[in-house]
Amino acid sequence: MQTRFSEAQLADPDIRDSEAILRACVHCGFCTATCPTYTLLGDELDSPRGRIYLIKEMLENGRPATEREVRHIDRCLSCMSCMTTCPSGVHYGHLVDHARVWIEKTYNRPLPDRLIRALLAWLTARPAMFRLATGLGRLAKPLAGLLPARMAAMVRMSPASLPAASAIDRPQTVAAQGTRRLRVAMLSGCVQPVLSPQINEATARLLTRHGCEVVVARGAGCCGALSHHLGKEDPAKTMARANIDAWMAEIEGAGLDAIVINASGCGVVVKDYGHMFREDPAYAAKAARVAALARDPTELLEELGLMAPVRPMDLSVAYHPACPLQHGQRVREAPKALLRAAGFEVREIADAHLCCGSAGIYNILQPKIAGELGARKAANIDKLGVAVVATGNIGCITQLNALADAPVVHTLELLDWATGGPKPVGLN
Repeated sequence: MQTRFSEAQLADPDIRDSEAILRACVHCGFCTATCPTYTLLGDELDSPRGRIYLIKEMLENGRPATEREVRHIDRCLSCMSCMTTCPSGVHYGHLVDHARVWIEKTYNRPLPDRLIRALLAWLTARPAMFRLATGLGRLAKPLAGLLPARMAAMVRMSPASLPAASAIDRPQTVAAQGTRRLRVAMLSGCVQPVLSPQINEATARLLTRHGCEVVVARGAGCCGALSHHLGKEDPAKTMARANIDAWMAEIEGAGLDAIVINASGCGVVVKDYGHMFREDPAYAAKAARVAALARDPTELLEELGLMAPVRPMDLSVAYHPACPLQHGQRVREAPKALLRAAGFEVREIADAHLCCGSAGIYNILQPKIAGELGARKAANIDKLGVAVVATGNIGCITQLNALADAPVVHTLELLDWATGGPKPVGLN
């Protein structure tokens, strides 16, 4: 794609990187076939190619975003399916992230929109406040029909009950069982410990059972993903710096072989910390080092080799590959191979490459589109007639548990169960 940025514009590293991404696009349109919003809405501007044109025109002219650009870019799920499809290697993810920062800086959103975005960014990064808000949402469920669409979506997603906070999410070191093979840090996260603390518990058990010493580093918290995808650059970087500092203290102390992130939406952002801080002289090297150590737990378990299951697992499992894992981190076969090695019968979903509509907080900000995508995904799952659905992201678990017939649990919960852990809570 031909571009017309001035030399002054290209002095900005973000513009320079976006210009290189734009130039890589050859207008082929392969991305339209795998874009969830385009397949649903049929609007060229709701495809990656259409959004690329909008972003190019906005950035080249150096002008504030308009309602038209904001509407179509807001509808993007950041599922990165287009990046898997693109034959030219266009890094659409970095381009749309830049566009969102530009929108945040130049577009004056309506007050209700500003308020709900600010509220979501603030709440989701603070587990204690998120727990309180979720409890209040549960009480407000009878009034959901009287609320605006976005508030109603938030209220309806509140679970019927919340599990107690888990001790595994406090700073600590959990010893490996038997001979120590690796020393790894585990990111507890922010939303997941509130909604499903059993996922971190299963992760720690599974890793220690396979010879990993597991560290929950003091000072590590929210990865910044949700703020990052809202275009809120400064808060996202503040949270990322806290994680980098916490993990670097472990690296420079007793050392780390890996940093495991069991929520794939968080994992894809942590793996991108090097890009996020590429122009920050104080953090560039540290961020790149942390990013290089970031792993999805299934990557690590595949390398270590899954131990033999301790009980027969004659259950059929539909594997739902979360978008940040399959498209963002390019981890596609390891989860399925591990589930099969654990004795499960793995069945693949017909539209496995398409997003379920969760996409972080997309199902709150775009409830109609998210609902339609989720219903389509759930219908394809239900056709398989499986006993359980496995996936690697808390957002997908929350979205699909409300729509699919079969219970939805984290892949690691099933692997933990097969190798000696308790039965997943969701199957009780």
